[in-house]
Amino acid sequence: MHIEFRHLRTIRAIHQAGGLARAAEQLNITQSALSHQIKGIEDQAGVELFVRRSKPLRLSAAGLRLLRTAEKVLPEIEALEAEFEGLRAGSAGRLHIAIECHACFEWLFPVLEQFRKAWGEVDVDIRPGLAFDALPALRREDVDVVISSDPEDIPGVEFRPLFDYEPVFVAAKGHPLAQKDFIEAEDFRDETLITYPVERARLDVFSELLTPAKVEPRGVRQVELTAVILMLVASGRGVAVLPDWVVREVRYSSDYVTRPITEKGLTKRLYAAIRSEDGDLPYMAHFLKLGREIPVRLQRG
Repeated sequence: MHIEFRHLRTIRAIHQAGGLARAAEQLNITQSALSHQIKGIEDQAGVELFVRRSKPLRLSAAGLRLLRTAEKVLPEIEALEAEFEGLRAGSAGRLHIAIECHACFEWLFPVLEQFRKAWGEVDVDIRPGLAFDALPALRREDVDVVISSDPEDIPGVEFRPLFDYEPVFVAAKGHPLAQKDFIEAEDFRDETLITYPVERARLDVFSELLTPAKVEPRGVRQVELTAVILMLVASGRGVAVLPDWVVREVRYSSDYVTRPITEKGLTKRLYAAIRSEDGDLPYMAHFLKLGREIPVRLQRG
């Protein structure tokens, strides 16, 4: 027995229309072609699908069983067709994002809030990239975007620049280092440095300052949440180095002081790594545009 989707659509149309003439019109075929199709289905099934000589035309027990299958299968097929049409038109798709920095949530949520208003049909998800190897996952199509500050030369992957940011020193208002105009590597030797629970190579304060200077802080305390880091800093439990988009409000708080790292300051660039073939997707282009614009507004307060 070979049942096709058109057979299921035929059974559903006849049941909904209540007769062959209206069903044929609904299916945009002739009544003769519809009758021939019904006979073909019945010949394959070996059973009658309709109660003959009934008015209006009525499904047999076998026909009702086929109708239940049609009502279950066809909505899924139609939803799939609509999804594929959306993909072809660029209005639907998937945007699964891996983040290689804890603090990125501070600007990414405002970006996604604007994104969803324009692309409600795009499936959005966020996965902390620190829990797995994000760039190989991008190539395997497990994720679609990786937010990273460490571009690499990977075939088939493009690192699109988003924005530049400044790692900023944060301490309690009464901290001795508050008297300095800028902070240097040596200033951390006697300090407890409060960081995100990330390997040192992924922390700007280590990769850009302490490791090259061969300076080890007195202690390192790892904390998951930005709000808790700031609370501990305000309580005098240690100091921190955070991206400028995180400390935009802290700058104006009486509980904290912020200072640049080194006399010239440090500047880092954040990138969105994407598969090369996805760069022209309309929703991807819009996400990247928002990812360049909104964080800069946050940096400026």
